[in-house]
Amino acid sequence: MKKISVILILIFMASVLSGIEQEDKTLTLKLGNKKLRDKTMDVTPGKIYSAQEGRAVPFAKMIMEMKDSDFVYVGETHNSLPMHDIQTKIIQALYEQDRNVSVGLEMFPVTYQEALNKWSMGILSEDEFIQESQWYVNWNFNFGFYKGVFKFAKDCKIPLYALNAPRELITKIRMQGWDALSDEEKEIIPNPDLSHEDHKALIRTIFESAELPHQMKGKGLEMAFAGLYRAQSAWDEVMAFNAVRVQNIENKKVVVLAGSGHLLYNLGINRRASERTRRPFKTIICIEIPESESLVTVARTLADYVWGIPEEKMPAFPSVGLRLKKFEGLDNPVIESQPIDGVALNAGFEKGDIILSVDGMSFFDVNELRIYLAQFKWDEEVKFKLLRDARPVEIALKFTPHGKKERTD
Repeated sequence: MKKISVILILIFMASVLSGIEQEDKTLTLKLGNKKLRDKTMDVTPGKIYSAQEGRAVPFAKMIMEMKDSDFVYVGETHNSLPMHDIQTKIIQALYEQDRNVSVGLEMFPVTYQEALNKWSMGILSEDEFIQESQWYVNWNFNFGFYKGVFKFAKDCKIPLYALNAPRELITKIRMQGWDALSDEEKEIIPNPDLSHEDHKALIRTIFESAELPHQMKGKGLEMAFAGLYRAQSAWDEVMAFNAVRVQNIENKKVVVLAGSGHLLYNLGINRRASERTRRPFKTIICIEIPESESLVTVARTLADYVWGIPEEKMPAFPSVGLRLKKFEGLDNPVIESQPIDGVALNAGFEKGDIILSVDGMSFFDVNELRIYLAQFKWDEEVKFKLLRDARPVEIALKFTPHGKKERTD
């Protein structure tokens, strides 16, 4: 069975769904709604399943049942175009049902709200928005995955809201805990609750089933999990806090788009927002059905609705997989860490490489460089000139898939 798990490791500590070929224990955990936690349902491609009814339901029925929900959470695998198309379809249907709709986004920290305001009002072109929002600094995935969502929001002037916190604050919580934040930083991220046993059991299951690097095993395992759990909880807490804030500001239904790892079993953002407001909500999670399987069995508590979709052979847009950083006093971007995914995996890049040029052009802005790299399609090639240990190094980066669909952030 194709595994779906949350990767909570390495530099960015981001929560996304990851496809790995083995049994997925996270799909059938006895967590969440006590009335349903011992029940399962079989999910097949192209159908939507209601957890309450335990059977397939029409799309129109699902939308009708969301009419009285103040929050609708739609999970995603960040580099799955079919899932983003489903998000667009759901937003469109909810907008047609009642135009009082706003959209909350995991992709942006609240410090970039102004760019989202300008987009919704039709002030910015796509290129201007990618520049002003620093899309490829704030997010590591091609804008093409999200284009349908953003176009519909702009066409209908649907308000878009940033829900996230700056990554450096999440890293600080992971390493030192919430108390290490300044008073000003604590205004951005509420103190995350770390005591919910079901949520901790979910994240631990995911953590223990992930492919951990060697340095995170052995004696450091519990320490690593504690830090990762603080980070995951902080992400969920701040996005729940901001989703509730948006609902209070707009007095509209809020459609939250976030990685499915933040929503599984209604234990993440959705639970924390509900505890703050007690307002009704619904959650939709998409499950890829492998080509080799006709169905996947899931717990009925996994989400309010589970949408089965056919497995993609590869993402619509390649992921480069380079983590880039700027240092004071140095104009050129630097490779921040050894590539662990994307087309850059095993291509020869090393931590600390200074990027002198790409296809003969110099780039001094990380967003500009990533915009350039985002234009390349599968089977194309780009040439890097690097400085490593005071020696020039050239790498021809080929946009070739590694034989499985990349899922890491």
